[in-house]
Formats: sequence, C-alpha cells, structure tokens
Amino acid sequence: MQVLHDASLAPLTTFRLGGPVDRLVTATEDAEVIEVVREADASGTPLLLIGGGSNLLVGDKGFAGTALRLATRGIALDGNRLEVAAGEVWSDVVTRTVEAGLAGIECLAGIPGSAGATPVQNVGAYGQEVSATLTEVLAYDRRAGETVTLTNEECAFSYRHSRFKAEPERYVVLRVRFALEDADGLSAPLRYAETARMLGVGAGERVPLAAARETVLKLRAGKGMVLDPEDHDTWSAGSFFTNPILDEEAFAAFRARVRERLGEEAEPPAYPAGEGRTKTSAAWLIDRAGFTKGYGSGPARISTKHTLALTNRGGATTEDLLALAREVVAGVREAFGVTLVNEPVMVGVDLQA
Repeated sequence: MQVLHDASLAPLTTFRLGGPVDRLVTATEDAEVIEVVREADASGTPLLLIGGGSNLLVGDKGFAGTALRLATRGIALDGNRLEVAAGEVWSDVVTRTVEAGLAGIECLAGIPGSAGATPVQNVGAYGQEVSATLTEVLAYDRRAGETVTLTNEECAFSYRHSRFKAEPERYVVLRVRFALEDADGLSAPLRYAETARMLGVGAGERVPLAAARETVLKLRAGKGMVLDPEDHDTWSAGSFFTNPILDEEAFAAFRARVRERLGEEAEPPAYPAGEGRTKTSAAWLIDRAGFTKGYGSGPARISTKHTLALTNRGGATTEDLLALAREVVAGVREAFGVTLVNEPVMVGVDLQA
C-alpha cells in the first residue's frame, strides 16, 4: 500500500484535470481497500474513490481528504463464469474473455477505466450493457461495516444508473462477477446497427468474437474514444452527457420544438425506453443546437471527432471545461427545451453552478 501527501489528482484522470489531494493511498488488495475505508469513516475524513479516472472531473482546488486509488488485480475464469477485481483495467478484461471464446462483453471493448466502475454506471456501448451479463457484485457496505454480495436484481440497474450510483457514499465495489456465453467463438447477437453494418451482417446476427471486438475498437477510435496520450481528443471522459429520456408529455413538447426550429418534416432520434418513455440522442441535440465538432476557442473544446466528448486540448483548467459544458447545456435548453445531464462524477464542482 502506497501513501502520498499533497499529490496531484490530474494524472489519475483521463481529463488530466484536478488539483491536489491531502492524502493519496494506492491499495492493491481488497483488505487494504477495506482498511482505508474504515479508517476514513471512523475519523470522519472525506473519501474519494478512484479507479481508472475515466469518469471523473475534479475541481481545480482538488480534494480535502483521502483519495483511495483501487489498484487491485485478478481475473479468474471458471467455465463461462468470470470474476474480476475492481482495479483491473476493463479493456484488458474484455480482451481476456474474447481470447477465451466467451461472448457477452466483446462490444464493450476499448472503454477506458476499471472493472469496478462498470456496475456503478451500468456501462454500455454498441448494443451491450454490463447489466446483461453481470451476476453479482462483491462490495464493502460502509453503512453496515461489512462485505456484502449483491445480486444483479439488487444492483437496481437502469440506463447509466445503479444502486451504487444512487448511494455513492455507501458501497465500495471490490469484485464483479459475470456469466458469459460460450457460443463456439462467436459474438452475442449484434444489437447495434453501425457495428453490424461495418461487419457486413444484419442486426441480430453473430460474428467471430475477435471481429466484433476489433470493429468496436475501430469505431471508438474514429470517435476519439480509445485512450491515446498523443491525441487530445481522448483527453476526455468519453461521453460527457447522457442521452435524455423523456416522458410522453416532454417528448411531445421536444418534438414540437424540433419542428419549429428545423422544419415541419424534421424528426428527432427516438428510441423506446420503457413504458411511456422515449430516449433521444444527446449528440444530435448538441450538434443541432450549433455546437459542432471542434467547437470552442480556448484550451477546452468539443472533440474534433465526436460532439459528445468535451476535451482538454492541453493547458485547460476544470473551470475552462465547465464553462464549455455550461454553454452547451444552456444552448441545447434554449433550442429544444431539454436539459442535458453530465455523465462524469463531479468532485468539488457542480455543472449547475
């Protein structure tokens, strides 16, 4: 276990942003994680958990307390059952399962961050979500002061949300367990049209696992969503905003605003999201509100590859990035009456401020 004082948090985030922390602890064993959490809770010290830092925006003033970096390791396969330590690099986990011929998370390739963060956000992309294959989460319950095992149902998954996100101060994810599919080296049925199209197959068909993974990596790289220290388009948290989910009344009002602004024949993207609810595209909203790829004039700008990513072009501060985010939120609200919600976790800052 490594302990540093007055350490910068910026190198631990994919934004490369954030001030110093009073105390930075790197834990490599579950027991060390629990020890640090218990110590912080007993002393009333504020605690910040850090995995891969790919979904974290830390304020320029930093964090007054203890930052606990989860660097635990372990990938165990037993047949189609997978158990992963929270600190494992998620992209490495996907690669391992593809090499083992197991389907279910191959389209989540290239997503930056740690395995322990995946159930928190119910990470998903290209037609897959971790909630579809996750069976259990082993976590430390800070309220009960003990290690607990939560089933898939108990995790209360929904779109980019979970019990862990709803109660951020309660659980510390230690290990994640999955049940994958042995489909003779083939992927799960493809659910994302763009992926199927690039592979030359129809939606619902299967392809070799390696082909599915490589295709997703190409798609992500083309949007600046695969980490590359030389590419400032990847100095981001991926998608900065979640896709809005609207009830019937809100969607009707939104659709009317779209037609008023873009013409009577205009139709916004619309996807079923449960009874009486419709999901639309945040990227479409941002682009149609006038915030196109590369928008901005300072060190924080929209990615040149994808309108959903806000990026640090080098030398930006967290306040620079927040100013851009607030400009986008205000512009989309004014144009279409829809309020975008940030996906990254905010530490010491607030998008609405």
